[in-house]
Amino acid sequence: MIKSVAIQGVQGSFHHIVAKNYFGDTVVLKECLSFDKAVDTLLSKQADAVVMAIENSIAGSIIPNYALIDGYNLHIVGEYYLDIQHHLMVLPGQTIEDINEVCSHPMALLQCKVFLKQYPHIKLVEDKDTAEVAKRIQQNQLKGVAAIGSYLAADLFELNILARSIQTIKHNETRFVIVKRENHEIPKGEINKASIKFQLEHKRGSLATILNVMSDCKLNLTKIQSLPKIETPWKYAFFVDVTFDDYNDFEKAQSIIKIMAEDFKVLGLYKQARS
Repeated sequence: MIKSVAIQGVQGSFHHIVAKNYFGDTVVLKECLSFDKAVDTLLSKQADAVVMAIENSIAGSIIPNYALIDGYNLHIVGEYYLDIQHHLMVLPGQTIEDINEVCSHPMALLQCKVFLKQYPHIKLVEDKDTAEVAKRIQQNQLKGVAAIGSYLAADLFELNILARSIQTIKHNETRFVIVKRENHEIPKGEINKASIKFQLEHKRGSLATILNVMSDCKLNLTKIQSLPKIETPWKYAFFVDVTFDDYNDFEKAQSIIKIMAEDFKVLGLYKQARS
């Protein structure tokens, strides 16, 4: 049973919203200002699971998080898609003309850059977490400073929202994964998605051959991400997500790919979430 969950960020962050929506209001939050710290909290058994952003529909994959999951032999046991709406928030009584700087996570600043370009007098400052900036503005009563964050952050820290949904692309989703130290027993009939990792030599047709195996075994490729193996030039690791209607089809493909690829690993078996 999941009683405590580590998140990147503080209360009011998008990770907090996912933890709340996925696990309910009774789960204990372990606030961490980095993904490395969140994983350390999991490994030291101070938390039962981690909520971890893995990719965004605008900015793409969050590569270091793939490496964390793989490097520490963690298991993906679920996923959640969150519609990310960024709001510009300040202490009450201020206008956009009063703002000298906007502080937020680099990803949030990137996703809102078109809106922010309208105000060249505002300095953009990168920070660790969207909600932590909102919290700091309230605690220190910082005037002239705005945060970019969620509606929950504005509500928790009693900030006024100057502008709503300022992200450049209005349909902006982030995929989060639920990560644990060990795999959990899901009835095979409920499993319809897998995250796997394998390594290939840099030679013609090696990846195409494995993709053909997936197709022949009725697997639907939903994500592929390559990473160079820094310590081994011209070899690549591939992180792949596949969905399927029958778990037996995945097992068949898995047995073949294990023979063809190097360093094969199943990172997660879970039920696909609908975005």
